[in-house]
Amino acid sequence: MKNDRFLKACRREEVDCTPVWLMRQAGRYMKEYMEIRNKHSFLTMCKTPELAAEVTLQPVNKLGVDAAILFADILLPLEGMGIDLEFAKNEGPVIHNPVRTKADVDKIRVIEAEEATPYVMEAVRLCRKELEGRVPLIGFSGAPFTLASYMIEGSGSKTYINCKQMMWQAPEVWHALLNKIDEVIVRYLKAQIKAGAQAVQVFDSWVGTLSPRDYEEFVLPHSKYVMDNLKGEGVPVIHFANNSSTLLELVKKAGGDVIGLDWRINIDEAWKRLGYDVAVQGNLDPIALFAPPEKIGEMVKEILDRVGNRPGHIFNLGHGIQKETSVEHVIALVEAVHKYGKRNL
Repeated sequence: MKNDRFLKACRREEVDCTPVWLMRQAGRYMKEYMEIRNKHSFLTMCKTPELAAEVTLQPVNKLGVDAAILFADILLPLEGMGIDLEFAKNEGPVIHNPVRTKADVDKIRVIEAEEATPYVMEAVRLCRKELEGRVPLIGFSGAPFTLASYMIEGSGSKTYINCKQMMWQAPEVWHALLNKIDEVIVRYLKAQIKAGAQAVQVFDSWVGTLSPRDYEEFVLPHSKYVMDNLKGEGVPVIHFANNSSTLLELVKKAGGDVIGLDWRINIDEAWKRLGYDVAVQGNLDPIALFAPPEKIGEMVKEILDRVGNRPGHIFNLGHGIQKETSVEHVIALVEAVHKYGKRNL
């Protein structure tokens, strides 16, 4: 690797400079992305390896980040499971056959990732070839709870009523569904690693809707199954649970070499609670990118000051970049991380 500081930080090794990459760094805030998006549907972009690879590399070429993350979507494995998925215009993902009963769960298929999503693996191989070792490539998947929440609710939700009803009224159905999702995720991420992903991130985007008690009973065993089954793959695993300040110790118990942090907690406090035997990733508020560049620099410096020079920190946002964000402000963020995060080795 020409630039391996991201992988070193994942392993809590000393680095010359704090590494930085950003969730949703390939996306609608970049005109290069929109030039492609205006010609193709979102799913077409995901399912065409050449387009997915091109979009993956755009932020690497433009922003100077220390890692690439594959352009894809967390819901892509669902189609192979028998889920009728549509990305409706201005509505986001819509599932036309939500999973609500034992009979629905019985119909869910568990098939090999190369069979269900061959285009994702081909995109990984293309990205590795075109990156030429400049920076590492991160693969990813949704976490068991987040995938289950979409499958049960049928779309995004503010209350997760159907999910919680299933947990409490039919726990055996809940666990049967998540057992299938767990296996799909493990196969999906192992296939990405085999294709060339040098790290993987598991996104639990909506798990912050749960109480600690419900997380421990209904989610932790499933997330832990995924993490445990990735341990022997030889690549770092990042576990990002959004809005999880109340769940941090449980998230760590579930596993991961790196724990991703949102912006709702100070990073030094979070790391102290987690323990220093894991790396951390985060944790600037994505809306901070709407501040003037000099203010962005101040906020970056504050986070880095809280971390000190402790090895094992990867700078990131606390969630994904918003589509209205200025590219110039994103570049200012990356430059500030590299400026203030420089070490004298």
